[in-house]
Amino acid sequence: MSSKRTYPRFSFEVVTVNPQGKIIDRREASAAYQTIRTLDMVLVPGGTFWMGSPNSEPARDDREGPQHQVTVAEFWMGKYPVTQAQWRSVADLAKVKLDLDPDPSRFKGDSRPVEQVTWYEAMEFCARLSDYRGLPYTLPSEAQWEYACRAGTTTPFYFGDTITTDLANYDGNYTYGSGPKGTYREATTEVGSFPPNGFGLYDMHGNVWEWCLDHWHDNYGGWFRTAPTDGSAWVTGGDSNRRILRGGSWSFNPWACRCACRSYDYPDYRYYGNGYVGFRVVSVPLNWLPASILGYRTLG
Repeated sequence: MSSKRTYPRFSFEVVTVNPQGKIIDRREASAAYQTIRTLDMVLVPGGTFWMGSPNSEPARDDREGPQHQVTVAEFWMGKYPVTQAQWRSVADLAKVKLDLDPDPSRFKGDSRPVEQVTWYEAMEFCARLSDYRGLPYTLPSEAQWEYACRAGTTTPFYFGDTITTDLANYDGNYTYGSGPKGTYREATTEVGSFPPNGFGLYDMHGNVWEWCLDHWHDNYGGWFRTAPTDGSAWVTGGDSNRRILRGGSWSFNPWACRCACRSYDYPDYRYYGNGYVGFRVVSVPLNWLPASILGYRTLG
């Protein structure tokens, strides 16, 4: 997990838009990465951020509050949601607990994301990868996911106050803020088709919903319960029969693609509305192992 080792870097362009969705700034950035069993993993630097949305954010829901400060240690995260080619590569590894369908997707293409995957199947994928590598891989915590999505920004989307279908794949018949209508592609797109955020992560807005580790809680808490502030998954209390979804998808309105938007589904479901569900992988500190990988192995 240490970033003291020297890793190769890749370069990318980060864009910022004005409230009407026009690109007003472009800057070059770079990030460290490594490739694990065909998965490109990007090093996400540690830091502190405000999780959730402010009361003034359009389309805000009470489940996105109260805003609270969270400090996240550095971690590795998939550059993209897991693709169909990557899924097959790991599905070929030795079974841990569940059989895996080698082709859990409606919209076919090696570089398109898998989009009909249950939470349990995503965890099986992570467990197989962990055994193969001898290191812990798992789903991101909800805090890790939002921190990674924001990449140091505080706006509803990592590129600004609105979103366009030139920047992400969602239902362009609908608008957010002062942004324009756009294209409704009615399908997933190849990963990496749109600009990344400042950490070098792609497709954090739209394309497919992404599973997180956490139990569902109706909000981030009050005087009697509060969400973790260390970036770990919130797997105490709440409803363990529902798991967090983040990111929006190709078939949802743009408000669902916001950094702070949170929803849930049942862990044995593979569809969310007609949006379908995928995931991306993180490599976590060893002290996370009992709450994630071992937790999966001991589920009924």
